[in-house]
Amino acid sequence: MNKTLLLLFLCCYPAMVFSQNFPANFQGNDATKKDKPPIELYKMVTLDRDTTFVDTSLTIKKAFQYNYLRRDNFELLPFSNVGQVYNSLGYTFDKLNLKPLFAAQSHQINYYDAEDIQYYNVPTPLTELYFKTAFEQGQQLDAFFTVNTNEQFNFSVAYKGLRSLGQYQHILVSKGNFRFSSNYHTKDNRYNIRVHMTAQDVLNQENGGLTENSIALFKANDPEFDDRGRLDVNFEDGENKLEGLRFFGVQEYELISQRDSVGYNVLTLGNTISYEDKFYEYRQTSPFEGFGDSYLTSDLRKTTKLEDFQIKGSARLDNSVLGSIGAWIGYTDYNYGYDSVLELDDGRIGNRLKGNLIQAGASYQKIYRGFELFGKGAINISGDFDGNYLLGGAAFQFNEDNAVSASVKLHSVAPHFNFLLYQSDYVNYNWQNNFNNVKTQELKFELESNKLLDASVSYTGIDDYAYFAIADGDITPTAMQFGDRVDYLKVKAEREFRWGSFALMNTVMFQQVLSGEEVFNVPEIVTRQALYFEDEWFKKAMFVQTGIGFKYFTEYNANGYDPVLAEFFVQNNEQIGGFPLVDIFFNTKIRQTRIYVKFEHVNQLFNTTNKHFSAPGYPYRDAAIRFGFVWNFFL
Repeated sequence: MNKTLLLLFLCCYPAMVFSQNFPANFQGNDATKKDKPPIELYKMVTLDRDTTFVDTSLTIKKAFQYNYLRRDNFELLPFSNVGQVYNSLGYTFDKLNLKPLFAAQSHQINYYDAEDIQYYNVPTPLTELYFKTAFEQGQQLDAFFTVNTNEQFNFSVAYKGLRSLGQYQHILVSKGNFRFSSNYHTKDNRYNIRVHMTAQDVLNQENGGLTENSIALFKANDPEFDDRGRLDVNFEDGENKLEGLRFFGVQEYELISQRDSVGYNVLTLGNTISYEDKFYEYRQTSPFEGFGDSYLTSDLRKTTKLEDFQIKGSARLDNSVLGSIGAWIGYTDYNYGYDSVLELDDGRIGNRLKGNLIQAGASYQKIYRGFELFGKGAINISGDFDGNYLLGGAAFQFNEDNAVSASVKLHSVAPHFNFLLYQSDYVNYNWQNNFNNVKTQELKFELESNKLLDASVSYTGIDDYAYFAIADGDITPTAMQFGDRVDYLKVKAEREFRWGSFALMNTVMFQQVLSGEEVFNVPEIVTRQALYFEDEWFKKAMFVQTGIGFKYFTEYNANGYDPVLAEFFVQNNEQIGGFPLVDIFFNTKIRQTRIYVKFEHVNQLFNTTNKHFSAPGYPYRDAAIRFGFVWNFFL
């Protein structure tokens, strides 16, 4: 560990020396000061052309995002090891897909989809290093570099890596996410192209959770088992792996480009092409009786594959009067499945779901006197899968501090591929289903107010909800579809109070399942508070943020985790929750470097019994001190 940190420091030290900002009292010439570009010129652009700039500030919201996922995990409950899997404390339905998603969804929470890739435009080379300690042996690192060779061409290279042994037996996690992106535009800005490539792999050792005897010892807080590696697990030879490789490109050309003082009229033609290859594999040295009978007596290994090719042509009209109107038509070729067919006594299970889809969609956006109208929709015109979505809404900006929005969403799509077809060396994990489309309707209201609070209210109805659960008389989960309707209400609010250098950040979420609670479980209340102090020390050379964090969620029937599927399943026999999570943190910012130190789950040290679980059979993290940094430097 110490050698790794020393090596990391030595590698970064030359860049640190050459990228340091001058101190505030440095008496340099004016030309030197003017040569430093403003931070707003370091731009990041999404696939949908939303533009932001690099942010090197230290805020409590940025501290919430300092984790392996690098986003706020308020609605997630991590397992004991970093990057393992996450149980859900709340649900969102933002994914608007027209065809089934791949298997092993629990392992794809950190998987970079095409919409997650950023494209950059920077005046000077930019580097960012993220580092954070893991559990036992290993670290996590996210390194990123981007440069413009000229004003027209940029490329970026990034790698996010994790290796963590964990505190329990056989739960090592090893992950890697390589990303390369590039963009180019002509001098007149009429033609632009964006491309990216990703290569990602996720390896998880699986142990099936603690045995019943070990669960009792854990709950009793027996001091002889403070070393969690002494607790027995169900097995020590399971492993699953997810890999993905994607090539993606989109180019656009302004066929009509008219901009003047009166208005604008721009017609843009574009095309998108994407190819992605994924596979998921579960392997185990010898069968575990808790999963039932198996076809093999040793070296169990079954691989699930998906090849996905997509091409799309688009047109967009941007007019000063009409707004932005877009339309597209696309073709998708998919090939999901296995290498062999299963002939069983009660039927035949095929090995492939393959075919093609022709899809079409449109979008609209218009801003008028503070109002923004937006909408988009798409449909599968032909192919083996029906699918469609329609999203519409409006937003109003009162002033810089207050804005409201409302939206309605309708979405119909086939369940994930592993609901429709799945094969395994375990007898119980083989099925082929002809499920109905999952139909989701959502009504959502949002308020953003710097003086009042940020709040959102959503009401979601789901028909033909697909889920995994253990049927009566079975011992392992299978794919199921709910015949009734699920109705889900979610209210979330956030507000910060300040008193001089002190602040209190509050986030509260209330949820209620109005119908379908037997298949859709969420805690009724999730709350998080952070009481902290901020100040500038050493003649404003160091910005300090320190305080205490608190998180709590009410007891609920949390989903169980199945390592063969790498999916969560519905269970209604065991509740988790009702335990507080208290952290003490000390964060600092020195120039462009943010340093984070946190004593996680510190209250666990004073517990007489243990009740902290992430899922049935899987304990949550014990108290631990972790630290790391995020470091931006500009060459």
